[in-house]
Amino acid sequence: MTGRLIHTGQVILDLVMRVKGLPPVGGDVFASHTDLQPGGGFNVMAAAARAGAEVVYAGGHGDGRFGDLARAALAAEGITAALPPAPGADTGICVVLVDGTGERTFVTGSGAESSVDAAALAAVPVTAADVVYVSGYSLLVPDKAAVLLDRLENLDGPTVLVDPGPLVGEIDIAAWSRLLERTSILSTNAREARILTGETDRWDASAKLARRVPASAAVIVRDGAAGCLVTRDGTTTHVPGIPVEAVDTTGAGDAHCGVLAAELLRGTDLAAAATRANAAAALAVTRPGPATAPTRAEVDLLLATTTS
Repeated sequence: MTGRLIHTGQVILDLVMRVKGLPPVGGDVFASHTDLQPGGGFNVMAAAARAGAEVVYAGGHGDGRFGDLARAALAAEGITAALPPAPGADTGICVVLVDGTGERTFVTGSGAESSVDAAALAAVPVTAADVVYVSGYSLLVPDKAAVLLDRLENLDGPTVLVDPGPLVGEIDIAAWSRLLERTSILSTNAREARILTGETDRWDASAKLARRVPASAAVIVRDGAAGCLVTRDGTTTHVPGIPVEAVDTTGAGDAHCGVLAAELLRGTDLAAAATRANAAAALAVTRPGPATAPTRAEVDLLLATTTS
């Protein structure tokens, strides 16, 4: 690998609570398990680092106790925090409710990760060998969106990997259009693809999304155990997934994006990278918690046992 994954999104803390089902309005339920872990953009970066990539976090983080926890978690994975802590602010927190089926629901309280200093971001070196990861969440705050989009439009040559996120329907249309113009790979789940296109068929949605990005770009539509679709050069290909018994789907898409980025940094072609990303996501959902991406060796083993 000669390049790095440069993550421009948000690291937050996840308060994960396992419940039988979501409470009704005004109601209450007891959690069978509670844990406080780094989440958000951390999940993507941890996945890439465990797959062997050099990773840089170019997002914000606070100087309070949550910021301390986030920085410690980044350091434990070998991830470099490129920006200094934001004085007088703390890192945000997200409540993650995981129900009896493994599905998750989020409530997020934002913090220092929602803003970024333009001069500090511009000082982070980026080369054509790098993969720059952009989260749709970054476009939900107008000031951060403007800084990030200006920076992206002045970069020369890196692969820009975009993950819209579940709130993509709330992103300003002009900001989203600017981001698509700079996108190299758009990786979205099936729900987000429907929101973006209005198409219920994922094949149609993938093809429609491919017409909205540059001609040289690719679109990936992730669909859980079904694997993903890859659309490039006017052709859509199905990359099969690996069925597993899901314990917790939190972070599956993050594991997919992180491993995809790591493989692209290795020079792996897109279809093979998507195959490994599918395997990583399959392993991730068999484990409770948000940052459950496997190591590269674990992906090797799963692929060896499922293709032999």
